[in-house]
Amino acid sequence: MKLTLVTVGLLALALLLFAADGTAYKPATVVKSDAVMAGFDKGGTIVDGGAFLVQTSRRVKPGSPEAHMNQDEIMYVVSGSATLVTGGSITGLREGKNGNVGGTGVEGGTEQKIGKGDVVTVPKGTPHWFKEVPETINYYVVKVNH
Repeated sequence: MKLTLVTVGLLALALLLFAADGTAYKPATVVKSDAVMAGFDKGGTIVDGGAFLVQTSRRVKPGSPEAHMNQDEIMYVVSGSATLVTGGSITGLREGKNGNVGGTGVEGGTEQKIGKGDVVTVPKGTPHWFKEVPETINYYVVKVNH
């Protein structure tokens, strides 16, 4: 009887882990708040899901313009504010890592003030630049790999 229950339990677990088409599902990831807060202190990836990354970012000063040629980005501002420039053309263009490009400025982009609670989507290949950072800004970034 015990063996039957164990066997049924294992079969049920196998059914939960595989889709009807035989695709294996990965387990969910939970990042506890203390690890998230520590992530904002140092920045970086808190989840690497293969097809996507979840990162914590903190900016205390403007950055350099960039465009990710193989990733879409979704940002969620947790605190602070900045002036974000999106679109246009990157000036002083230079190649970066992983197929990304950077530069010294953006010509013809759209400037927008962003702050707590805002969500920003940046499609792959779109220039973006934190031009002004009047106060520390903390934000999540989800990068979807193509």
